[in-house]
Amino acid sequence: MNTTNNTILIIGSSAGIGLSMAKQLSTLGNHVIMTGRNEANLLKAAAPLQNVTAIVCDVTSETDVDRLIARVEKEFPKLNVIINNAGHAVVYNLASGADTYKNAKDEMETNFFSIARINDKILPLLSRQKEAAIVNVSSVVALVPGSLPTYSASKAALHSYTLSLRHALADTNVKVFELMPPLVNTEFSAPIGGANGISPDEVAEHLIKGMADDTYEIHSGKTAFIYDLFRKSPQEAFAALNAGRAPIN
Repeated sequence: MNTTNNTILIIGSSAGIGLSMAKQLSTLGNHVIMTGRNEANLLKAAAPLQNVTAIVCDVTSETDVDRLIARVEKEFPKLNVIINNAGHAVVYNLASGADTYKNAKDEMETNFFSIARINDKILPLLSRQKEAAIVNVSSVVALVPGSLPTYSASKAALHSYTLSLRHALADTNVKVFELMPPLVNTEFSAPIGGANGISPDEVAEHLIKGMADDTYEIHSGKTAFIYDLFRKSPQEAFAALNAGRAPIN
């Protein structure tokens, strides 16, 4: 896929991986629409960048999403790529008596349901373009569950949905990519040892290369190792990912 001269919507791009994507893609001659829930953080992140537009949006709010889609259709009718990077995780132990139902519900709302909804709403616009793409950002834990139990489950759901979406759109102009990062050094992952992870810039580089090469399932960093190990032995992959109860970097 061409990685220049696109109009790209990045959901969740005020920090971390999403911000690195916005920086790198905007310097390649793409116009990037950045979104985030916190207006101050979003505007601060977007301020030093060129070729970007910042729009406040909480992807879990249907009202916000409808407002975003309406504005994009009006102001950016050539939009041809959406990157779904919003994420929510709760650090807790299943054996501790934590409120698993509430935690799982909140994570699924952000990590799966909201993505399915926004893809449905943006697909008519993408379908009108010569070449278009949907990128869903999942995780290594979509393959093998890690130390975030229900977060892992939500990413596994996203992975399964992405496979089905790619199959459904196989004969259309819309390509469906999945980016599977390992542990990444971001504020988001700080509670689970994110300082030991790879940089968000590396993940963004892997995404851009994967899209350019039409690699539809992009295994960033040591996700490739876990994937290969999982194919050989799911038990060994689980042990490797959960050694010391910390995600692999």
